[in-house]
Order: sequence, then structure tokens, then C-alpha cells
Amino acid sequence: MASNHEDMAMSDIANTHIPHHEYTYRLPTPPRIVVPPPTLTTEVPELHVSGVDPAEGNDTNFLKEMNLESIIAKNTLLDWSYERRRHAQMILPWLYLGPLTAAKDREWLRSAGITMVLAIRSRNNSMMGAMQIAKEVCGQVESVEAANYSTLIGQLSRTTRMINQHVAKVRRMTEATGSPQLGKVLVFCESGNEKSAAVVAAYLMEILDDFDFIKSMQVCQAQRFCVNFDDNIKNILQNHWDILVARRSVASSRTELLNSTALANGLQQITHQQQQQQQLQAPPNSSLKVKRSVEEMDDDMDMSDGADSSDVLRFTGRDVTPFMDS
Repeated sequence: MASNHEDMAMSDIANTHIPHHEYTYRLPTPPRIVVPPPTLTTEVPELHVSGVDPAEGNDTNFLKEMNLESIIAKNTLLDWSYERRRHAQMILPWLYLGPLTAAKDREWLRSAGITMVLAIRSRNNSMMGAMQIAKEVCGQVESVEAANYSTLIGQLSRTTRMINQHVAKVRRMTEATGSPQLGKVLVFCESGNEKSAAVVAAYLMEILDDFDFIKSMQVCQAQRFCVNFDDNIKNILQNHWDILVARRSVASSRTELLNSTALANGLQQITHQQQQQQQLQAPPNSSLKVKRSVEEMDDDMDMSDGADSSDVLRFTGRDVTPFMDS
């Protein structure tokens, strides 16, 4: 019976058709990054400012005072309308994302209290009209030239540094008046949905605590539903997240090394102080024998008779005649 069973099993395997994947001629591509869109059941991630970045020296600890619990818009699918894509949306209380038309809107810039405009443009002579209008209203205008997404990835940390420096500068300037306020930055590109959205998502990854590229894109899409994170932008943000993780790991290792070195130096200094204190507290007529130095031995040595006074008792009654030939 066992042989019949084995024969039937082998026959079943032989007659079974094993499906194969369809052959394709396209180039190999990285796996797709799926970002769940904001829906009625999507849980909004929590926002917590990480604080100062020791590598950059931007003190953003004052941002921890901001209440970010109810910042992210919920039920965007129900509230969103096509006309809102022409306006800017608040991502954080000090950060806005919008299109070129928002940078040209003088009334909105004044009402929102925008203090700096950051343009993400492909050429250094584009968007000049919007930048001129923003300069008249806000006073400070910055720009980042990125012809494509490959050149943008190397400037993401720079844009984060520019935003933090401006927000901190306005905070310091207004502290003297007794009512400190935050600077507000508008990041825009032609549509407000691609390059500028990538810059804002990278900012969220760097300024917020435990906030990866998936959460950053979710928050941007929840605030501005029309953003377009294609595969290129997703891969760029994932690479930027890997760089941030590596940078933070190196900074953490350096901090641990400095702390351990400082601890060792502190213990060594305490031990040295304890030894000095014990020497000062020791009685003057101590019975402990102190080892003589070379100079003291030379001074105490009597070269006339060839014997030291401290060694007289040790050599008394002993024949110390040197070796002589018989």
C-alpha cells in the first residue's frame, strides 16, 4: 500500500502545472512604496518636536512649547475642494505649503503673518514676479535651485536649516518686546504639489521625533490633499531618511563616547584628590617606611669605609671577605 501511495503521489506531482511569472522586458525597478492616503479611518500620527540638532547647532527647543495635537486636518476627503489647491495650507504652525499663486497673494501673506518665503525653482531666474511681491510684504525671500529631483536630495538638509534659522531669528527679535513670536515660512513651487512638498516632508522627518518618510508624506497629504508624491520623490525621501538615521546614530555614538570620557576623567580627578587628602591627613610621625630616593641614598652613603650605617647590623658577625685565589 505504501508503494501505491508513493506512486500516486509522484504521478500527481508530475501532472501538476506549476505557474510561472510572466516574463517582462522592462528594466528592474525598486519596490513600490505605498503611502496610505488619508481616509475616514486613518489614524493621524502624533507630532513631537525632537529639539536641537547638535550637528547643525539650530536651537529649536522653544518649538516644544507648541501644541501640535490638533494640527493635522482630519477627514480631508470630505472637506477638500478643487479650489483649495490654489491656496497654501498650514503644515505646522510655523510652516506653510502652497503653489506659486499663494506667494503672489499680498493679502494672504499679510493675514497669515508670513515672514519668509522659500521658493523651490528649477532655474535661478524663474518665479521672479512672485519673489518680488513676497519680498515687499515679508522682507526675506530665499530660493533653492533644483532642476530635477536628483539635485534636490543634496539640499534637503539645507532647506531645513534655513527654515529653523529664520524661525529662531524672529523668536529672538520678538523676545525683546516681551511677546515672543515664531517666524512663519511659506515653501512653494509652481504647483505646490511636488518639489516643495518633498522639501516640507523632509523637514518633518528632520525636526520631528521618530517621524519617518511614510508618516511625513501622510501628514503632507492630510494637510494638502492634492500633493503628488510619485515614485521618484518617494525614493528620494526614503534615501534622505536613511541618511538622517545614519547621522543620528553617529551623533549618538559620539555623545556616548564624550560622556564616557568625561566620566573617566572625573573619576580619575576624584581619585587624585582623595590621595592628596589622605597624604594631608596622615600623622607626621608615621611608622610607615618611605622609600628613599636615589639622591638620599647617595647622601647617606659613607664612601670612606664602604658601609652604610643602616646596614651595619645586617653585616655584624659575618665574614664578608671577598673571593681570593688559593
